[in-house]
Amino acid sequence: MDTDLRNKIDRIWEYFWTGGITNPLSVIEQITYLLFIKGLDDIEIRNEKDDIFLGITSNRIFDSEHQNCRWSVFKDYEAGRMFKNMQENVFPFIKRLGNTKNSNYAKYMQDALFLVPTPLMLQKVVTGIDGLPMKDRDTKGDVYEYLLSKLSTAGTNGQFRTPRHIIKMMVELMKPTSQDIIVDPACGSAGFLVEAGEYLKENHKEIFNDTEEKEHFNNTMFYGFDIDTTMLRISAMNLMQHGIENPNIEYKNTIGDDNDDKNKFTLVLANPPFKGSVDLETISKDLLGVTNKSKKTELLFLALFLKILKTGGRVASIVPDGVLFGSSNQHKAIRKEIIENHKLEAIISMPSGVFKPYAGVSTAIMIFTKTGQGGTDKVWFYDMTADGFSLDDQRQPIKENDIPDIINRFNNRSSEEEQTRSRIEKSFFVSKEEIVKNDYDLSINKYKEIVIEKKEYENPKVILKRVIEMEDEIQQKLKELEEIL
Repeated sequence: MDTDLRNKIDRIWEYFWTGGITNPLSVIEQITYLLFIKGLDDIEIRNEKDDIFLGITSNRIFDSEHQNCRWSVFKDYEAGRMFKNMQENVFPFIKRLGNTKNSNYAKYMQDALFLVPTPLMLQKVVTGIDGLPMKDRDTKGDVYEYLLSKLSTAGTNGQFRTPRHIIKMMVELMKPTSQDIIVDPACGSAGFLVEAGEYLKENHKEIFNDTEEKEHFNNTMFYGFDIDTTMLRISAMNLMQHGIENPNIEYKNTIGDDNDDKNKFTLVLANPPFKGSVDLETISKDLLGVTNKSKKTELLFLALFLKILKTGGRVASIVPDGVLFGSSNQHKAIRKEIIENHKLEAIISMPSGVFKPYAGVSTAIMIFTKTGQGGTDKVWFYDMTADGFSLDDQRQPIKENDIPDIINRFNNRSSEEEQTRSRIEKSFFVSKEEIVKNDYDLSINKYKEIVIEKKEYENPKVILKRVIEMEDEIQQKLKELEEIL
């Protein structure tokens, strides 16, 4: 993104900040509403031009009595008139759209709240947004990505975002295809789904020359669920701005008893909630059976992945380290289920600073395939110690970065297996038999060998003599200094 565009967005952000709206989620939500309103008018203008060219009259978004809800009309209003029009006409109009438009995003406009406090502030924001070059998909995506990046510098709200480079790595490890049906059951701002879409555009351009595959990409490939309607609005807009026309973004408690998704998806990309627990009465009985009645969300989501995937479906999920070595019956039950009844492929251990400054928890990426018939033979472990950023609260870019090596080695595991790499290396294989013997422990520290360098020290008597000589020399220098003074 060029500096000029970044500065324009920063200026809009500053209008909200100085106007008293300082919660980054609220700012992004208000900008999201306005981008949606502008987008509706852009579609209407395009349809009008097409109608003139084709000599037809297509369905209209804005009827005759709602022309004042069009961006191109009200953007030039005087501040007071614009503010009143937004309150009395525009927002009621977009809220009603959710009842009539066959669009997931419009559906979540039904409880939209207009929070801009003053007419002058609204006029500044509308003018600022009108000046953003939102014509092509790449720029739209850049604008929204930059807005979302502000969540990562926003205190407790940073929990909503998995670092972009970690998401990108996970997508590159899984290599989505044009046939995949991709889901994130706790989607937040939809970073995983967006990155999967970008990967497909870059690596499978043929999708967009095939009517059926393009239709699948725009309507039936991407699914995201969450229980926060604010994040659903943001994630839907994020996907739309990245060129996915009709993403399936829905309110759903995916680990709840009313989630009837089963054998539906082919790829899970996720960073589900850690350290949460839910009411036992609301949890899906299917999941409780797999997790030995655990209420821990990090275990329930692993069971969920197995439930919602088709046979042959794949998972790349971030998990807290406790999932890998927890000694409770529930922890062991889910690890045993994945290892014995499906195919566990890889555990990538990440350093604890990856989620700083918001959390110092140690995490790993777990990669497995649903088979229902076992298949775990050897598990590939990788000990990531650097991700291209400092592991302190500042997270400044650094030269050390294991990510390219992880992607390369993961994609060439067969040749690495033949090399029988030593366990003092960054990556190595561990047999299923050894893992079973260790009570299904998947912590890399259980298997990695650490080389302790033997250091030779001088005889203590020699060291002591040298210290005494140094002390005598210091005393002599002090005497000389005293005589000079």
